[in-house]
Amino acid sequence: MAYDLITMGRTGVDLYPLQTGVPLPQVTSFGKFLGGSAANVAVAAARLGRRTALISRTGDDPFGTYVHEALRGFGVDDRWVTAVPVLPTPVTFCEIFPPDDFPLYFYRQPKAPDLEIDAHELDLDAVRETRVFWVTGTGLSEEPSRTATLAALAHRAKAGITVFDLDWRPMFWNDRTDASGGTPAEAARPFYAEALKHTTVAVGNLDEVEVATGVREPRAAARALLDAGVELAVVKQGPKGVLAVNREGESVEVPPLPVDVLNGLGAGDAFGGSLCHGLLAGWDLEKIMRHANAAGAIVASRLECSSAMPTPAEVEAAIEAGAVR
Repeated sequence: MAYDLITMGRTGVDLYPLQTGVPLPQVTSFGKFLGGSAANVAVAAARLGRRTALISRTGDDPFGTYVHEALRGFGVDDRWVTAVPVLPTPVTFCEIFPPDDFPLYFYRQPKAPDLEIDAHELDLDAVRETRVFWVTGTGLSEEPSRTATLAALAHRAKAGITVFDLDWRPMFWNDRTDASGGTPAEAARPFYAEALKHTTVAVGNLDEVEVATGVREPRAAARALLDAGVELAVVKQGPKGVLAVNREGESVEVPPLPVDVLNGLGAGDAFGGSLCHGLLAGWDLEKIMRHANAAGAIVASRLECSSAMPTPAEVEAAIEAGAVR
């Protein structure tokens, strides 16, 4: 039976402070959670009842063992999460200063194992057969992951729903310039453009759509994404909510759900898992966006990311209440 969703990209361990509003040098206790955007999206969709799997890599170390145990615990198939013996499993720290300041510190040196995904090791039949395939911009930042990501997209050839999470993390591209000596964003844009050719859905915030298209104004950026080849462009606008525009000309703009933010870092991954769930369910565009907004708001009200992903009942309750309480 084909999967509902296969995600491909980052995984690792999040070590988040259990003390809010305290600078990292003064933090004395941390919680350990499954992390990485691709892993979190798979968990979010699994929480909503979908059959999901992750393509990624870890170190051959205790944190790698934890990633496998956590994925299985959340109901995510880990068969394509393999070890790279010479590299450590990535660890990510953050600081928590609600409502809108959550600095991230990525420990992915000398190289993250998830950037060692190799095209020759991919199960391309599974990639083509899954109902939704999800890739990220981070997967384009280094080889061999870049070639593997583009090869998987090309083999899938837009079979079913193919989602490109624009996922711009400039710290992963900081040593990159384009041929003319331009910025990391300019160096990344050609690879984003190639990925968009094989994508049916693109999703990103204002910074991310600007990296992908060179355009920041939301409606112009959505149009540029459609012109690049996608069928649905989803632009997250922060306090202004989310804009979704499809190739048929339908456009919806949904405001955010009121929430007391504790940690906003996992909200986008919850949004992504819900987006996949709604697309699979065949909902109309406005319902998909409202559900995804609610899922993201729920996670923003909680400390952790993966284990904070909401159940269907929690999302429906938040939508009905008109806020996360």
